Amino acid sequence: MKKIFIHIGLMIVVALIIGWLAMIWLGIWTRHGQTISVPAVRSLAYDRAVEMLDAEGLKGIVADSVYDNRTQPGTVIEQNPKAGTIVKEGREVFLTINAFSPKMVTLPSLTDISLRQARSILEGLEIHNVTERRVPSDFKDLVLAVRYKGTRLLPGARVPVNATIELEVGEGMPELVPDSISDSIEEQSEQLDLF
Repeated sequence: MKKIFIHIGLMIVVALIIGWLAMIWLGIWTRHGQTISVPAVRSLAYDRAVEMLDAEGLKGIVADSVYDNRTQPGTVIEQNPKAGTIVKEGREVFLTINAFSPKMVTLPSLTDISLRQARSILEGLEIHNVTERRVPSDFKDLVLAVRYKGTRLLPGARVPVNATIELEVGEGMPELVPDSISDSIEEQSEQLDLF
C-alpha cells in the first residue's frame, strides 16, 4: 500500500513539472506580455499603410476594395483590427481600400424606351453622368441611341460607373395648330395692332 502512495505522489510531482514546463513553453510561444498597438492607417495611401504596419511588425493585407469617386484611388478606407487595438507581433491587419479603377457595368438595351426609363436604369447601375442630345424623330423622348466618348454602344457593352453616357433622344413632331385657332390668333393680333 505504501508503494501505491509513493507512485501516486511521483505521478503528481511529474504532472506538476510537466504543467510548469508547458506554461513556460506556452508563454514563450505566444510571446506573453509582448504586445503592439495597431497604428491608424485609415485615409493613408495603401503603400504607406503597409510600410507603417511592417515597421510595427504587423502584416497589411487587402481584404476588400470598393469604388468611391470622392476618395483618392488606393486609399485605405477601413482597417480591421481598428487603430489602438492591442495585438501580438506578426498579426495580419485587413485593409479595405478604394479601388484603383472604377467598377465596370454591363449596359442593357436602352434604345426604344422612354428617356425617363433609360435614366432610371442607368441610375440603378450607379451611372449618374447622363447627358442627352435631341435628334429629329417622330417620337418625343424616345431613346434612339446610346453613346460613350462618341462611340455608339450596343446592349452588353461594358463601361465604368463614372462614364458620361450620352443618350440620343427624339424631339418628336412639332405640334400643329388647327386652322381655326390660327385664324383667331391672327385676327386677335390684327386687333391689337389697331390700338
